[in-house]
Amino acid sequence: MQARLGEQVAVAVLGAGGTIAPGIVRDLAESAEVREMLLLDLDGERAAAVAAEHGGEKATSAPVDAREVDALARRLADVDVLVNTAAYRVNLDAMRSCLAAGCHYFDLGGLYRMTRRQLELGHTFEREGLLALLGIGSSPGKTNLMAAQAVERLGGDGSDIRSIDIVAGGRDPVAVQDGQLRPPYALQTLLDELTLSPIVVRDGRAIEIEPLSAGGVVDFGEPIGRADTIYTLHSELATFGASFACRSASFRLSLASALLARLRDLAGTPADTVEAAARDAVPPSPETVSVHLVKAVAESGEWVKVRAVTRPFFGLGGSIVSTAAPAAACVRLLARGSLSAVGAFPPERCLKPSEVFSELEARGCTFEVLTGAGGR
Repeated sequence: MQARLGEQVAVAVLGAGGTIAPGIVRDLAESAEVREMLLLDLDGERAAAVAAEHGGEKATSAPVDAREVDALARRLADVDVLVNTAAYRVNLDAMRSCLAAGCHYFDLGGLYRMTRRQLELGHTFEREGLLALLGIGSSPGKTNLMAAQAVERLGGDGSDIRSIDIVAGGRDPVAVQDGQLRPPYALQTLLDELTLSPIVVRDGRAIEIEPLSAGGVVDFGEPIGRADTIYTLHSELATFGASFACRSASFRLSLASALLARLRDLAGTPADTVEAAARDAVPPSPETVSVHLVKAVAESGEWVKVRAVTRPFFGLGGSIVSTAAPAAACVRLLARGSLSAVGAFPPERCLKPSEVFSELEARGCTFEVLTGAGGR
């Protein structure tokens, strides 16, 4: 059941007991555009706890298994938009539930290959007059819009773009002090990013490279400074070639050395070992800071670099807010009527960067744009 544009909306959050969902729930609880929230998770008790701590008077909760398409669709019967923060493996099932229920769909990314499969449902969503917004977290999400802004600043439609490179980094000072495993998002997704072959675009072709390939040292600016990076598998590479016609594109990640070492130790271990580590892991601290860099280079050698820094907000760490705030912002834009596309799209094809960035600046994020010519 869809609200008319300009009215308050009812929102469901799937995976509500996870790492990122509490930030979305808190943000939406503060949003006048949201009438009510239904928090869904395999673990009903965890969803209920998030509702009680972050949902204000707007949130209720219920258990659900997203792999049961009909059961999830029934839960969505009175919902205008589903924000899926659950494991990317259930994205297609969640999309099908939204189609059955007649509600819009947002998620935090599909780790490249899932995103490509999700795009194939675009015609079905268009026929139903619904939007599937694929990858509207920090990266993918904010980074897609930073790329769009950089391409626009270069004055083109993307047809003369030589390269677009994304780098993401975050640091949690509390993790350094207490030594606990504090992954910035779901542990299994993070391990998949590190162990599956990354995709990069080279000479207009998507190619695989070795997992954990070194990406060199990058200067993130304060508060991270210069830090090592690695190439990882990411959803932006599934759409940048078509969206910007760029000849090359890549995604690199910088993790604190202690966290990366723990993840290397876990890579390739049995599933029950990873599950135990996930149970023992604790959320990022309220002191985390997240930094994203996107650099676009034109064939002429001119370049634009967009830098985003997200610091703690709502009493939550910057790594959580950085991913949660773009999804919550787009719920508000949908309610206001500013997001009217139908079909399945990545952010760069259906959102105006300036509109989203204005929302994010009210949630602890700052943006900086640098320009130049030649060099790196």
